[in-house]
Amino acid sequence: MQMEPKVNILLVDDKLENLLALEAILEKLGENLVRATSGEEALRCLLHQDFAVILLDVQMPGMDGFETATLIRNRGRSRHTPIIFLTAFSTSDQMLFKGYALGAVDYLLKPLDPNILTSKVTVFVELFKKTEAVKQQAAQLVAVNGSLRQSEERLRSLSTCSPVGIFEIDTEGGCRYTNPRYQAICGLKAAESLEKRWLESVHPEDRERAVASWFDYIRENRDYSEEFRFQIAHGSIRWVQVRSSPMLSSQGELLGYVGTLEDITERKQAEEVRAQVIREQTARQEAEAANRMKDEFLAVLSHELRTPLTSMLGWSKILRSKKLDDKATSRALEAIERNAISQMQLIEDILDVSRIIRGQLRLNVSAVNLISVMEAALEAVRPLAEPKDIKLNTVLDTSVGSVYGDPARLQQIVWNLLTNAIKFTPKGGRVEVNLSVVCGEKQQTAHKYAQIQVIDTGIGISSEFLPKVFERFRQADSTTTRSHNGLGLGLAIVRHLVELHKGTIFAQSLGTGQGANFTVRLPLLQDNRGSRGSREATGEISSPVASMPLAGLKVLVVDYEADTRNFLSFLFEEYGAIATAVASVDEALAVVEQAKPDILISDIGMSEQDGYTLIRKLRSLEPEKGGCIPAIALTAYTREEDRLEGLTEGFQQYLSKPIDPTKLIAMVANVLELPLQVPVS
Repeated sequence: MQMEPKVNILLVDDKLENLLALEAILEKLGENLVRATSGEEALRCLLHQDFAVILLDVQMPGMDGFETATLIRNRGRSRHTPIIFLTAFSTSDQMLFKGYALGAVDYLLKPLDPNILTSKVTVFVELFKKTEAVKQQAAQLVAVNGSLRQSEERLRSLSTCSPVGIFEIDTEGGCRYTNPRYQAICGLKAAESLEKRWLESVHPEDRERAVASWFDYIRENRDYSEEFRFQIAHGSIRWVQVRSSPMLSSQGELLGYVGTLEDITERKQAEEVRAQVIREQTARQEAEAANRMKDEFLAVLSHELRTPLTSMLGWSKILRSKKLDDKATSRALEAIERNAISQMQLIEDILDVSRIIRGQLRLNVSAVNLISVMEAALEAVRPLAEPKDIKLNTVLDTSVGSVYGDPARLQQIVWNLLTNAIKFTPKGGRVEVNLSVVCGEKQQTAHKYAQIQVIDTGIGISSEFLPKVFERFRQADSTTTRSHNGLGLGLAIVRHLVELHKGTIFAQSLGTGQGANFTVRLPLLQDNRGSRGSREATGEISSPVASMPLAGLKVLVVDYEADTRNFLSFLFEEYGAIATAVASVDEALAVVEQAKPDILISDIGMSEQDGYTLIRKLRSLEPEKGGCIPAIALTAYTREEDRLEGLTEGFQQYLSKPIDPTKLIAMVANVLELPLQVPVS
């Protein structure tokens, strides 16, 4: 604990024995006792020290006590220092008055009573100490107030010059303070900023989100940080980050919320520029990758086409020399045939991919037994498996029903998967082919699927290449040292054919050197009968000669071109319909009034009045006069807006030229809700 500083007491007397007596009496106070043997010495002491009380002898040679007191009172530093006069003579009233007039606080007669002297000095010592304490407290208060003023000024300056907006709101949502930056960001004047909340400056498109997030913050009493667009005067928009925290008392009571607004427009613009650069870099990288793939594909294509040609041309020249015996001739012809078939397959793959890209790959579908399809594919690939001594193990569930599909394309799917498995399986390996029925979940209804699995013991598929295995022109090894030929199109074609049949396919690597598993799932026929609309979207209808689904149907054909009218009339009559063909809108309306056709097939582009005019006039008629006749538009215009306009005007369907006959028949059956397999009664 820090010791309390001692107080100075000045003892003035020309007699040393008197000073010693005073010290003996006052020593027990524990204060600092200072001697002075004359008035002059007393004044010198007062130059450097402050005293709680002065004990001053009146009778001193030279300068007496009264003169000394006068000089003490004339000095500012000692003007209020208490003086107790000491005298050995009896005090007259005149001396008392003179002493008190000079500022004396008391008179004591010698000999001194120690108790009285001690008590009186103690009073002035305590008073001095308290006065000093008050002075220190006053000085400290002045210092604290000065520090507070500096802090307030600093805070005011910081708030005024802050690069972010600052706001304070109470628990009721009223704004109590905003700084100039806040006002600038919100586009408000100082008075307005206290009346309007920052939420009112948020862009209308972001305001609902801002209000919801702010009230969630108020309710959950947590820190807040969100980014919004602010709409300022004159329609200017800036991005602002809003942060806020609860403001609590020392007792944890919520007093309000303090927050900041920071203009982050430049950062957002920089992020957008950076994102655009990344998008451009990504697009450039994808384009470069596509170019590399194209170059690799062309190089592989050149190799794959030239290789069989070399053998074919070589054997052809040898055959022309007529120097071969029957066995050698047979061998040469087999080589030519084998390489011609290989080249034909390459060309067919390229044409299939071209049709896929142009959306022109069509299916001729019917009910198909997968057992026969798979057996045919297995027989076709046995000559490829036998030279490599590859075993073909089959497990075919004969209870699997039929699927709705194109038998030739289904066989192509199985054949491609089998040839792919044989290609990548080493000598003495094994390829398993399984056919079974599995169930899937779709819209809470169990659907049955035919599942085809082709499992090999080949080289497997790397984890890097597995996600790309069904992409066009993709090969795990496209270098000149690759050990397997092909263009990398087969699996891409398989995937597209499977999807056309409303099925799924996925690949699984069994590990490097462990083989691969390709699984195809196709919906069985009982799950497909209710999906006529989906089948018709790809032109999937049965063969025209299978039935007469439009028997007795009255069809009105409207087209300006005579050849097209004749073709459409012939097509509908082949399907059993009664076709009437006309070349103009007026003729069509006359036929509608007289014959009441079941359906209208009209071209859009015609001279004088087009197909849109016809459908508008037709739809303006009363139902009993033909106003509700179903109609299909035919046109060479293929834009999306053309299709939408046709449907908006009143056509039920819209078919682009050149016309696929089977697709048109399917569309008619769909519009009239006719079964494709059963003749109309």
